[in-house]
Amino acid sequence: QVQLVESGGGLAQAGGSLRLACAASGRTFSTYAMGWFRQSPGKEREFVASISWSGANTVYADSVKGRFTISRDNAKNTAILQMNSLKPEDTALYYCARRQYAIATIDANDYDYWGQGTQVTVSS
Repeated sequence: QVQLVESGGGLAQAGGSLRLACAASGRTFSTYAMGWFRQSPGKEREFVASISWSGANTVYADSVKGRFTISRDNAKNTAILQMNSLKPEDTALYYCARRQYAIATIDANDYDYWGQGTQVTVSS
């Protein structure tokens, strides 16, 4: 059983920054790709960023490219989403997710374990 716990959400002003962390249980964290997704009220869940097992490959949604950075620390079983230049439209519940394979993808259906989410609110 894998457990994912997100932290770091909160309130930020437009143009500000937040750093989300996803702590994973289990001894095989380093073999799996990880992803971040978000969902706003009344909207479908959308892809934000993903990272391969080694961290060598990353994928970003166009809406966050150049502003968000995904990374991972396999020694600490942690995935990080650094969010800079935040916009009000980034307001959402942010989820981290684990993919059972090493390659990063953008499809939520590829991910089998999900955290509870952490709320990010950006004020204008």
